[in-house]
Formats: sequence, structure tokens, C-alpha cells
Amino acid sequence: MRPFIVGSIALALSIAPQAAEARNIVITNDDGLSNNVLALYRALKEDGHDVIVSVPCVNQSGMGTALKIGRPLGPLRESCRNGAAQAGAPGAGPITRNDVPGQDFHYVDGTPIMAMLYGVDVVGAKRWGSAPDLVLSGPNEGQNVGAIVLSSGTVSAAQAASVRGLSAIALSAGGSTVDDSALANPDSAKVAKLSAELVRRLAKLSGTSPILPRGIALNVNFPDTLDGATWKAARIGSFNTYQMRFVEDMAASASPTMKATARQHGMELLHLPGLSVEMNDKTPSQVQASDESVVYKSAISVSPMQAGYEPTALDGWSAWLIDAIASD
Repeated sequence: MRPFIVGSIALALSIAPQAAEARNIVITNDDGLSNNVLALYRALKEDGHDVIVSVPCVNQSGMGTALKIGRPLGPLRESCRNGAAQAGAPGAGPITRNDVPGQDFHYVDGTPIMAMLYGVDVVGAKRWGSAPDLVLSGPNEGQNVGAIVLSSGTVSAAQAASVRGLSAIALSAGGSTVDDSALANPDSAKVAKLSAELVRRLAKLSGTSPILPRGIALNVNFPDTLDGATWKAARIGSFNTYQMRFVEDMAASASPTMKATARQHGMELLHLPGLSVEMNDKTPSQVQASDESVVYKSAISVSPMQAGYEPTALDGWSAWLIDAIASD
């Protein structure tokens, strides 16, 4: 694949708000019920979109393309994250938490792709009688950049939707957006506003056509510092923010990144073998300057992805997309 030209761009977020053309949208993720999902739902509803949320019952980070094929989903053995549903409830259905609109929010005792499919094939089909105009996966609690996208449930859900011919975007924010107490993290609202603006601009560009060309999805990563962040074209590339290794004692070998992740998600690091994650402290090469693992640290990285293994001309299209959404 030829490297495409990457330039720093502004998404023209300062222009006067425009009325959004209403679209049918399914939101999914791999984290379960989160403040990121709730904030995105509210931002899209404010723009007039019809939105369905379908998320895993419990956190499914790192499950990638996993599926429970041929295994019926019985009653829940444990309650879902943030009280989305209680133990004993059906394996899939409306979220029953009082302050969440159950007619729009749903859970699945399964993987991220299964949650996406439930939103598309069951809930969305009943409401719209057709496929959604757009699938948004995320915003994830932590960026998905570099090779880790291969195991990311967030990215895999978007990829699976794209393979089915649906327009799909994976969205990932900083790990500081976790908030299981009030579902009201202020950074989540900022990410949601930016995400809704991206949908608005893409909808305006596409008109009556699909929001994204068939066979192309997007991987969007927001930096930890959101104020003043600009949009920048990127590629998944070869530089990796995260380095994974198998260790014999997770507690003894835990890196600062692993300890912070454990705290954010309420996990306990035990003296047992498992995977450990560390931040890459190497300096990227000049060729890697446009890799999303580099770009996301100072800008909102937008990386095009082909659907599965379908060949597409991503290079030229990526440059066109960024130029187009940055213009009036």
C-alpha cells in the first residue's frame, strides 16, 4: 500500500451549527454500559438521529472477533456492568437501569460483535425494517492504535459491520473517560460532541448515498487532551503504542500502564501468569510519523480501514475524505 499524504487539518468545528440530516444509527462497544456510550447517545439524539444502543453485558475488551456460535444465551449468571441488567435476566434484552431509556438501550451476554449484530439484526430490524445507516463502535475507554486493533473488540465490531456492507466507525477515547459512579465524565461529553460533529459532516458529504463507501471503515482515536485538538489523517502503520508480553507473575511484573488500567476497571492484579501491557518508549522513525500511534498523542487520528480482506484504494480516498470534511 502506497503511503498517503498526511496533513494536519481542522474539521471546522468552529462554524455555526448546522441541522443534521436524521440517520438511523446503532451504537455498540466492547466495554458494556459506560458513560462514553451514554454521552454519545445523547449527542446524536440532540442532532435528531434515531439511535439504538446494543452493548455487551460485561466488559469484553480484547475479545476481538470472538463469537459464541451455536450457543443459545440463557439467563444471566451475573449482573451486567453498571446495573444494565441483573442476574437471572434473559441473555439479551432492554437495559433495565432506571436512568437509561430502555427502549433504546440493550445488552447482550456475548461478545462485541454479537452485541453489534443484536442491535442490527434484532432491535434495529424491528424498529426500522432495514439496516442502519451507520454503526458506531465506542467510544472505547482507552485508545485503539497500532497492532492492538487486531484484538480490539471496538475495532472488530466496526469491521464486522463494514464486512456486511454497513458504514461503520470505531471510536476510542482516553482511559481517563472511565466513570462507573455517575456515568457523567466531562471528557466523555467532549468526545461525544466531536463524534457527533464527525457524523454530521460525513452525512452532509454523502447526501443520499451511504455515509462511507462500501468496503471502508474508519478507526478514530481521540487524544487524552481534547481541548483544541484538530483532526488529522493517519494510518494504522507499524509503530505500536502498546507492547504486550506474557508474564509468569502479573502482580510482580505489572507496568505503570497495567496498574493504571487495573485501577480504572476495578481489576485486581494477582500473582498469577497472564498478559501484561506496557507503553512503547521508543522513538518512532520519520516514516512512522503518520502512524496513528504517533498522531493520536497530539491530534484526533482518523485511519481508514478496509473491510476484512476486501481490497480497496484507501490511500487516495483518505486524503480526499480529510480535505472534504475540513471544507465548508
